[in-house]
Amino acid sequence: MIDPTTVDFPTVSSVGPVPTVIPNRPVYQEIGGAGHRTLWVVTVLMLLSSLVFFILAARVPVQKRLFHVLVSLITTISFLSYFAMATGGGKAYNHVTVHEHHKKVPDTNQDVFREVYWVRYVNWGLTFPLILIILTLLSGSNGASLLVAVSANLVMVVTGAISAYGGPSGRKWAWYTIACLAYLTIVYQVAMHGRRAAASKDNRTKTLFASLSGFALVVLLVYPVIWAASSNARRMSIDAEIVVYAILDVLLQGIFGYWLLISHDSMSS
Repeated sequence: MIDPTTVDFPTVSSVGPVPTVIPNRPVYQEIGGAGHRTLWVVTVLMLLSSLVFFILAARVPVQKRLFHVLVSLITTISFLSYFAMATGGGKAYNHVTVHEHHKKVPDTNQDVFREVYWVRYVNWGLTFPLILIILTLLSGSNGASLLVAVSANLVMVVTGAISAYGGPSGRKWAWYTIACLAYLTIVYQVAMHGRRAAASKDNRTKTLFASLSGFALVVLLVYPVIWAASSNARRMSIDAEIVVYAILDVLLQGIFGYWLLISHDSMSS
């Protein structure tokens, strides 16, 4: 039997230092001071707008309150959603693992946790159909066109939410593409069928519908753009995302309502 202690082994040169790979710390993309202040500002604006709309509704005959009630519901729903966000609710983290390639050390993975406000999609899913109902009533379009537009809007909002919480990049952008196609369906129903139906109205009604529908569709177009830049591509900070969405919501849910009521009341008088 050979004694290992008496065997001469060949001399081995020292091994060079092995590069050390330190695991990456998770990255949390969360709301900051600017975003939190913005949420409170919009909460107050939507509350005040709701009160104004309800007061205006009480000052007109019952048979003329339909538009007042609709815009009041829009701002009230928006107030509730923004109040939830401002008080720290209505959100969840979306976890994404980013693979990072390195030349001289092993590849690493970066865990990114981003805040996504799901209550925002509930807000849009409830208020956007009300805006479409207003445009349909104004143009005199048929119920079938309204049903298609509202269904497309729900598809747009739901697939946008799925895209925001989506997993792998390919799946996320597939849902985003469906949301964009749904938006085009809304444009077709409002711009084509709505304009054709409004052609039989008087000039002031046609002008008001053209202005409001064009305004709404342009503002609505910006939402998918921000979806792509924020939740999907993560190119925007949470605060920047909140500020942009706040501006869009104030335009589409607040300014739209004031514009409608002021113009419609002047036409009625």
